[in-house]
Amino acid sequence: MSYLTTPSGYQPLLDMQQTELAIKQIKDFFQMNLSSDLRLRRVTAPLFVLKGTGINDDLNGVERAVSFPIKDLGDAKAEVVHSLAKWKRLTLADYAIEEGYGIYTDMNAIRADEELGNLHSLYVDQWDWERVICKEEYNIAFLKSVVNRIYGALKRTEYMITEAYPTIRPQLPSQIHFIHSEELLELYPHLSSKERENSITKKYGAVFIMGIGKKLSDGKKHDGRAPDYDDYSTKNEDGFFGLNGDILVWNDVLKQALEISSMGIRVNKEALQRQLKESGKEERLSLYFHSRLMDGSLPLSIGGGIGQSRLCMYYLRKAHIGEIQASIWPEDMRKQCSLHNIPLI
Repeated sequence: MSYLTTPSGYQPLLDMQQTELAIKQIKDFFQMNLSSDLRLRRVTAPLFVLKGTGINDDLNGVERAVSFPIKDLGDAKAEVVHSLAKWKRLTLADYAIEEGYGIYTDMNAIRADEELGNLHSLYVDQWDWERVICKEEYNIAFLKSVVNRIYGALKRTEYMITEAYPTIRPQLPSQIHFIHSEELLELYPHLSSKERENSITKKYGAVFIMGIGKKLSDGKKHDGRAPDYDDYSTKNEDGFFGLNGDILVWNDVLKQALEISSMGIRVNKEALQRQLKESGKEERLSLYFHSRLMDGSLPLSIGGGIGQSRLCMYYLRKAHIGEIQASIWPEDMRKQCSLHNIPLI
């Protein structure tokens, strides 16, 4: 099933040639700032990994990975990555990255089970990053400090693109607002999680919603998380559970919250065991990634992904992610977009 919103009176602020040029400017500028602010070096990443190693991210646990047999490996199956959450931590160890430094990469994925629409495509492109931390940084205060650095890079990039294209006006607030998903539930108890995101993001313009993956007081999760990368179950110094979250900004074109990044402090041994037990997936402890984490050969880390097409979509005030990237769309969606002046690539 696909979902499409067609904003009334929508007019692209840039034509297709200007858009292509602006996309490159945004990507070059932002990754340079991200790399500098978080002390990350660029590395080359895989498009696929071997099935059964536990390296691939299983997202919410229901999405099917695109897979194929490898002739020269006896038809062993490879999977196109969903994200590189676990691979990056392995790479930190294998490259012997020091504390306070990290890596980033261009991650390209195919998510065949996405519900296609303005914000979701079969093709996912993001900057995946991961940084080594020490035990003293395994806390909510450090998580917030990293979010603020990323937000600083977001602000500088917006300034750059609005200077280059004066028809685009800046929208990001001076600061990002922090709120825990439990606080958000208390604030809007009668709304769904997505409706709560829309309400809080419209109010503040940019928010970081913390503690995603663990059940809240109403017995529901704010959103799903795989149990073996972000730590969503450790009680932090604010009295809430979780050391992870999402960065959202208000998309004034679509009149809804736009998730730019999912990130967090990664599980230590205790959190991994606890979260696998809670989710009934303790058998994963025998897999390659999990075994290395349990034997102490992987560093503590913080990391996340930042959507490249979504970021460009936001900065360029586009109504559809298909105005930024080339992908496959249902024919009826292409027709509706054409009728409403939304030029899909």
